[in-house]
Amino acid sequence: MIDPRRFPDLWRGLDVTVRDLPLGLLILAMSSVPAFHNVGTQFGGMPDRPLDLTAVVAIALQSLPLALRRRLPALCLTLVSLGFALDQLRGYHSFAGTALAIAVLSTAAHLEGRRRATVLAFSAAYLVLTAAFPLLGAGESPAGYVTFYLALAFMWGLGAWLRSTRAMEAEHRRRVAEDTRTAERTRIARELHDVVTHHVTAMVVQSEAARYLTGAPERLDQSLAAVTDTGRRAITDLRHLLDLLNPDHGTQDTPPPVARLLPLVEQTRRAGQPVEFTEEGTPAESKGSADLVAFRVVQEALTNALKYAHGSRTAVQVHHSEKEIKVEVSTDGSGSTAGTPGGTGRGLVGLRERVDVLGGDFSAGPGPQGGFVVRARIPAGSQS
Repeated sequence: MIDPRRFPDLWRGLDVTVRDLPLGLLILAMSSVPAFHNVGTQFGGMPDRPLDLTAVVAIALQSLPLALRRRLPALCLTLVSLGFALDQLRGYHSFAGTALAIAVLSTAAHLEGRRRATVLAFSAAYLVLTAAFPLLGAGESPAGYVTFYLALAFMWGLGAWLRSTRAMEAEHRRRVAEDTRTAERTRIARELHDVVTHHVTAMVVQSEAARYLTGAPERLDQSLAAVTDTGRRAITDLRHLLDLLNPDHGTQDTPPPVARLLPLVEQTRRAGQPVEFTEEGTPAESKGSADLVAFRVVQEALTNALKYAHGSRTAVQVHHSEKEIKVEVSTDGSGSTAGTPGGTGRGLVGLRERVDVLGGDFSAGPGPQGGFVVRARIPAGSQS
């Protein structure tokens, strides 16, 4: 047995022609009821006539083509117009005459091309129809012809308005989707930059140091082991990033980013950078994205210290409170920068944007005693 709650989904899954057919069948059925005979649109001044076989054809032409009003709107309007002309010229004045207004509105709303040509052709056909009534001994006043045409023009204008509204909504959805994709690509690019740049920089520095340790096998072995360990950490972090991009992410338990600060500091120390690490306070229960941003601030600052102040004393201070996380990374700047890779400044710009999104403060520049200082205040409880 089909769940009644699935009926809307099943209905939307049907072809649009099938979904439009009931309207035509309803008009066909109502036109067949005796109480609705000769009570439809009366246009042209022809006297009423009882329904006959020709009336059945006229009613069918006006009602059944409504199934095509969205699939083939121009064909629908043509067939309904022929049925309407036959209905009025014969004087049946059936209830099916109301289908003409629906066909005009639907054509204006759904016709994709040759809209102006359709309007001109329909207007010419209307003039031919109005000229046919005097030949049959009947006729409408000029005001009646104009009024009826203006009524049809109003239906066309209403359909055109619906079409433009639908187009604007579609454009809005497209822009939202494009903005979402752009934001997601930017986020992924930042994550890749933070993960790859730090680990690769550490590996380059460690490899450069190993070149001068060929005469000290034990230290050379330690340096190469550090390179290997850094590579493994890079693979682990990249896998974690790929897990974040996976829709099924969340099935595995991973430590919070701030909990990985100490291993990050140890890795930087093994790369030859003397780092003092201080962490104070109790983290808030709900940090949202704050802990990840704090981790990235420390990671980027240590990466830059390895690049531009290799061997200089670096101090990392992290303070937790219920409302925010404060991070400060300072480097003396007295070390050597030889043999280290250059940078584009994109990392600091990305950090500033991350912190700004969460409503925090970020600064990066020369310290009062020289060197370089990175500071960030990140409100806790913010969501990405």
